[in-house]
Amino acid sequence: MKTQNSAAIHAGQKPLNGLRNQGARYFIRNFTPNWFAATMGTGILALALAQFPWPFAGLHLVAEGLWMFNILLFSLFSLLYLTRWVCYFNEAKRIFGHSTVSMFFGTIPMGLATIINGLLVFGIPRWGAGIAEIAQVIWWLDVAMALICGVVIPYMMFTRQQHSIDQMTGVWLLPVVAAEVAAVSGGMLAPHLTDAHSQFITIITSYVLWAYSVPVALSILVILLLRMALHKLPHASMAASSWLALGPVGTASLGMMMVGGDAPFIFADTPLASLGEIAQGIGLVTGLLFWGLGLWWMLMAVMITLRYLREGIPFNLGWWGFTFPLGVYTVATLKLFSLTELNFFAVMGGVLTVVLAMMWCLVAAKTARGAWKGNLFVAPCLADIKK
Repeated sequence: MKTQNSAAIHAGQKPLNGLRNQGARYFIRNFTPNWFAATMGTGILALALAQFPWPFAGLHLVAEGLWMFNILLFSLFSLLYLTRWVCYFNEAKRIFGHSTVSMFFGTIPMGLATIINGLLVFGIPRWGAGIAEIAQVIWWLDVAMALICGVVIPYMMFTRQQHSIDQMTGVWLLPVVAAEVAAVSGGMLAPHLTDAHSQFITIITSYVLWAYSVPVALSILVILLLRMALHKLPHASMAASSWLALGPVGTASLGMMMVGGDAPFIFADTPLASLGEIAQGIGLVTGLLFWGLGLWWMLMAVMITLRYLREGIPFNLGWWGFTFPLGVYTVATLKLFSLTELNFFAVMGGVLTVVLAMMWCLVAAKTARGAWKGNLFVAPCLADIKK
């Protein structure tokens, strides 16, 4: 009977209070980094709502509340995942050998980056400029995580994991893109720092982070194009991965605009003073170019998703892949509006924000339902271990 109950819970046939009867150890043992994708999607929606091009009463408060909720989510997920490593170390480390779940390590620093950005957008108006110093400390932690993730996971791919071109999906991008997301945060953070040297170091580091990530991500996108041409679309359970390609492209666009935006001011009293205006111009032009590339990927993702919808798309945590890539592209669109003052970007940014909010509501509702039933607490890297 005990074996049957465990199997039923694993299959998602019992609600979360049924899991409590077995003990919290069940969902701690099966907690994976995939959950941090929810913090990415929630955080980017809060940031997009805060930049909505047309004023709506209370919208900024909604965005701030969503950001605070995201802090709670990230804290809870961090506690659960840390507990798993403490209590089930030998099982937790098996993730490094799993060809899919290990990629989601990148969602941890990316989820944290949305909180850092929120500290600047929401925290400074509420708690004062001093909050930027706290954001700076957290940002350096995020940078370290992104750098480690961006090289350790690919190394595991090369040495321990089994991969094939026909099984490749956009999840390969997740550990690599974390560094360019951190670069965006660095570009936002630098102007708020009071020390000129810290501003300069932050901007230089952000350029390095951008270069650390974007060329590698573009290389992966080339392979992804080849994979889809030769082996067609992946299984419907990976439908959301078609949107992941939009993530690094949108982030690359936003990153160059954010890092270069304040370069004339930050470079003024440095050896790079003569490059300030150039860096700002390159940031805008590069942002436009990557935005155009992102438009192609977004339209392709829409068509692919419509094809999947004909057959039905089973829900899993991968659905959060519909949110962050679209979100960062949306924020890049709104940034282009602020820089160019072209109404086209305002209209498109506003429409994309609405679509993003609708998608977040759908995915969040399905996630809450799945968490209550218990069928989302599954660690694929433990599939060969007797429960």
